[in-house]
Amino acid sequence: QVHLVESGGGLVQPGGSLRLSCVASGDIASINTRGWYRQAPGKERELVATITNSGNTNAADSVKGRFTISRDSAKNMYLQMNSLRPEDTAVYYCHARSYYPGSGYSDYWGQGTQVTVSS
Repeated sequence: QVHLVESGGGLVQPGGSLRLSCVASGDIASINTRGWYRQAPGKERELVATITNSGNTNAADSVKGRFTISRDSAKNMYLQMNSLRPEDTAVYYCHARSYYPGSGYSDYWGQGTQVTVSS
């Protein structure tokens, strides 16, 4: 089992910045991919960015050049969000995918943190 806790959300004006953090605990050695997703009111949850254990990253076209995903250890992952827009308003979720030999993949989610971009 993996437990994820996000922090860093809040209210920010358009053009501003926020940094989200996600701390993993439990069986972190099983994790092979981590990422951030978001869900706006009335919309489906969507991918924001992912990072593998080897450091390879991927980001949605809507956030490329503005958001940066990073990690400094197996426990800690971040999302630096710059040049925020009102359409970035959503609940942001931390995600981890683990692999267990013989069982396959398991997905874990944090509780979510609200990001609101408004003047």
